[in-house]
Amino acid sequence: MSVLTLKGRLPEPKNMKGKLINNAIYIVLISLMVLIVVINPSFLSLKNFGLVLSQSATRMIFACAIAGPIVLGGTDLSAGRLIGFAGLITASLLQSPDYVSRVFPNLPRLPIWLPILLAMIVCALFSLVDGYLVAKIKVAPFIASLGMQMVVYGLMSVYFDSVSHSAPIGVLDEKFSGFAQNGITILGFKLQFILLYAIVIVALVWFIWNKTKLGKNMFAIGGNAEAAVVSGVNIVINMLAIYVMAGLLYGFGGALEAARTGSATNALGSGYELDAIAACVVGGVSMRGGVGTIKGVITGVLLFQLISYGLVYIQVNPYLVYFVKGAIILIAVVIDTNKYVKKK
Repeated sequence: MSVLTLKGRLPEPKNMKGKLINNAIYIVLISLMVLIVVINPSFLSLKNFGLVLSQSATRMIFACAIAGPIVLGGTDLSAGRLIGFAGLITASLLQSPDYVSRVFPNLPRLPIWLPILLAMIVCALFSLVDGYLVAKIKVAPFIASLGMQMVVYGLMSVYFDSVSHSAPIGVLDEKFSGFAQNGITILGFKLQFILLYAIVIVALVWFIWNKTKLGKNMFAIGGNAEAAVVSGVNIVINMLAIYVMAGLLYGFGGALEAARTGSATNALGSGYELDAIAACVVGGVSMRGGVGTIKGVITGVLLFQLISYGLVYIQVNPYLVYFVKGAIILIAVVIDTNKYVKKK
């Protein structure tokens, strides 16, 4: 398996210098957090922590979804548009029955699970085609997902223009909004349902990665596809399964995002794939494939969200926020490349 392990980790260096280099990105992020707190100590509050967790919920789902194709040695640039399409589908079918300007005025009130399931199936089908192009036709993942991104955006924009004439789709069914926004109060802290769903998804993906044959095969393919074939791994079937799983999660997460924000347009999901990829890279998922952990993915999401929210909280210029986020991504990639080259 070359230098990669089936558990998705590179061997840890034993000397202090190597450990510091491997964890440099976390040192940088923690230093930024300390700087934010020093500038404005009020950032450390239960309210802000709750906001960060709430904003991170769907991002955890998106990152867990896109991490699979990355571990396979690829990427998925279509993720953001699939998320947006899922949000559009569910929002258009789950508007309040009392709203006089519904996009489908004669549509009966649907159970919320039905449009969500439809959105998940639609996203899974697109991801299946994307995975087929990569696994069977051998199209480069970047090109395949870029093309799929444009296809999905075109279709979702046509749908958006057709059903709402490009007007934002809002006034959602209160049951649908409550599905994400409601929650339970524990020790004075409101735990939103959307965060509970994210925790369940994270646990499920962790189980698949670490306790199933599919997870083992995913790391084997990403680490060394030729060796995986020799070991009897069906490359195409396993890659398709990972892509379909990603599509299902895009669909579910996109529906939650629409319910969380309370509206949807064809701009929903724009750039989400880049934030998810960035969180994965910061969390130690190698863009070269075969390396990654769910713990790292979630750590990347939370740290990235804390930094993003913290910079806005201390009123840093929004353009400078992009600079900082880009620099963090570059540092993470450099560290990843350095680890790979040294171990090889």
